[in-house]
Amino acid sequence: MILFPPAKINLGLHILNKRNDGFHELETAMIPIPFTDILEILPADKFEFILSGIPIPGDIDSNLCVKAYLLMKEKYNISPIYIHLKKIIPMGGGLGGGSADASYILTGINTLFNLNLSNQVLEELASQLGSDCPFFIQNTPQIAKGRGEILSKTPIDLTGYYLKIVNIGIHVGTKEAFAGAQFSKNSKTVSEIVTQPISTWKSELENDFEKTVFRIYPDLLEVKEKLYKEGAIYASMSGSGSTVFGIFEKEPNKSFNTEKETIELIIRL
Repeated sequence: MILFPPAKINLGLHILNKRNDGFHELETAMIPIPFTDILEILPADKFEFILSGIPIPGDIDSNLCVKAYLLMKEKYNISPIYIHLKKIIPMGGGLGGGSADASYILTGINTLFNLNLSNQVLEELASQLGSDCPFFIQNTPQIAKGRGEILSKTPIDLTGYYLKIVNIGIHVGTKEAFAGAQFSKNSKTVSEIVTQPISTWKSELENDFEKTVFRIYPDLLEVKEKLYKEGAIYASMSGSGSTVFGIFEKEPNKSFNTEKETIELIIRL
C-alpha cells in the first residue's frame, strides 16, 4: 500500500488564551495542499520502520509513525507491518507533515486490516498523537479549535489559485513560538474572515505567531513582504512557522535564491 500524506497550510491562526491544562486555545483554518511525503505500508513478519529522504533527528521510537502503529497494535491487536517513510515535507515548517504521516498510518492500518473504523474513531485516536493529527483523517478544508482537535467543515475553495510556498531552512520549534505568544485582539473569528472575499484577508486574517517569530527571525518577514511585492493576494506564515506562503491569481515566477536549504514550490490549487 502506497500513500501520500499531504502538507497543510493555516489560513489565519488566533491564539485565544492559555488553558488550565497548559495548552493554548486556538482557532485556525487549515487546508491540505498537494505537497506530500510518500508512505509505504505492508504486512510483515516483524515490525520494521525505514526512513529515507530528509533526515529526521531523534530516536526512532519517538517518531509519530511508530507511535501510531503501537497505538493501533494496543487497541486492535494487529499483526506486524513494514513502514517505509520517504520524508519530503520539511520539519519545523508549520506544514504538518509529521502529523499527516501519523494519521495516514492510522487510516492505512484501518484499510489494511479491514478494521472498518469510522472517521470519528480515527480522529479520536489521532488526537492522542498530536494536535494537528485529527485534521488529516478527513483531509478537507476545516476550522480547527481547542488545541486543534475540534474540527468543523468550512466552505473555503481556492481551486484555480496558485500557491507559492517558501521555506528558507529555518527551523522554528513549537515551544519557541509559544514562548512569546500574544493573544489575539481580532474582533472577528477566523471562520468569519475566511468566508469573506480573499481580497479582505490581507488586512484582516492574522497569524498570531508572526508577532513573535518575525521578531526572532526577521528573514521570514522579508519573505512575506517579498511575496506581496510579487503580487500575492494574501501571504502568511503557516502555523508556528517557518514556511511562508502566498496565494496568487496568476502563476508567479520562482524568485528566491537557490541555496541548498531553500525550498520554493509553486502549486496550482
